[in-house]
Amino acid sequence: MKLLQKLLLLLLLAFPATLLLKGPVVSAQDATDEEEAVDEDGADDVMDEDDEAEVEDDENTELTEEKEEEEEEALVGEIKASPNADTTILFVKGEDFPANNIVKFLLGFTNKGSEMFVVESLDASFRYPQDFQFYIQNFTALQLGTEVPPQRQASFEYSFIPAEPMGGRPFGLVINLNYRDSSGNVFQDAVFNQTVTITEREDGLDGETIFLYVFLAGLGLLLVVGLHQLLESRKRRRPAAKVEMGTSSHNDVDMSWIPQETLNQIMASRRDKASPGRSPRKRTQKRSAGSDE
Repeated sequence: MKLLQKLLLLLLLAFPATLLLKGPVVSAQDATDEEEAVDEDGADDVMDEDDEAEVEDDENTELTEEKEEEEEEALVGEIKASPNADTTILFVKGEDFPANNIVKFLLGFTNKGSEMFVVESLDASFRYPQDFQFYIQNFTALQLGTEVPPQRQASFEYSFIPAEPMGGRPFGLVINLNYRDSSGNVFQDAVFNQTVTITEREDGLDGETIFLYVFLAGLGLLLVVGLHQLLESRKRRRPAAKVEMGTSSHNDVDMSWIPQETLNQIMASRRDKASPGRSPRKRTQKRSAGSDE
């Protein structure tokens, strides 16, 4: 009986302990299961992002390959010159291209083949020297429509005027001749395709020279006016010379209040001044004779 009681007591003590131990173990297992699920989801997300990046890289590679193929096709399909035709060009005034002045050239076309060629047009343009695809100045195309039989030649004349602001800088000059054969094949020959320098025009008067001449003329006029004003101011500063004016007649002067002796002396002094050849002795004698009387 005592053994049974002891066993029952042990069971009663052990049962709650087992319950307490099972709870944390289950929760720990649950936590590990959740962590594994989260890790699996993160790995799936990483795999998806890598797949998307690989897909985008493949698409970009395909686009670049398509662009390269298109560019190659464009280069392959570019219009070229016919091997049965020959062209020559001659600039009338040499390869000198003055700005705002006429540039003229002659173009010769030779049909070396057995088919007839029809020369349709001739055009010229200035391009950006670093990239000939950019147009700087495009000239009007000359429409020809000239038939050139086999083993024959034809010549054409063309002229253009480079713009004045282009003077002193290099540009790419492209001259194209467009023609076709009797079968309908279209050809284009770049007769001239080089970099040239546009020279500044020296003859004649430009705006800067005219302005300089007008400025110098105005400056000279201002100097002349300034000197004239200076001379006039100096003349005005000089004092005017005083001129003594004597009385022409004594009719308007009342001399009744002057004594007669004084008047006689005044008259005598005037006569003496009027006759300077008379000696002082005679003047004295004349005065004494007058006083005796």
